[in-house]
Amino acid sequence: MEGEVTKKSVILYPIYINSKKTIPEGRRISIGKACENPTCIEIADCCKYLKLPCKIEDKVYPRDFLQVGRVRVALKREDGTFTNPEISSRKQLMLRVAEMVPRHPGRAKKPQEAATSSNAPAKSGKGGKKKR
Repeated sequence: MEGEVTKKSVILYPIYINSKKTIPEGRRISIGKACENPTCIEIADCCKYLKLPCKIEDKVYPRDFLQVGRVRVALKREDGTFTNPEISSRKQLMLRVAEMVPRHPGRAKKPQEAATSSNAPAKSGKGGKKKR
């Protein structure tokens, strides 16, 4: 599948569908349809589920050099027909992927792990100055 991905393929940075980012920071879809902090791996898994050839590249986003990784997705075959007829544009791809990322199997485990690790013992006591 990766053999079909060429330089003419669509590039998807995770910031494009991140609800925590603003439009000047790089978000390209509305906040209501965006998802929270997507990763390249989650985006690539969603593309593979949609039967779209994709490839993860180790590149940085130009506006935010701390954001590493992007996904190159082939929407069309070499003969010009769409790989998945349901997705015919970059915008449709971003909306479908943003819709699928919150249901990603790797993402479902994160809130449960955070809930179990946050049960640290709480400090008790009045604190403050003692009266004499």
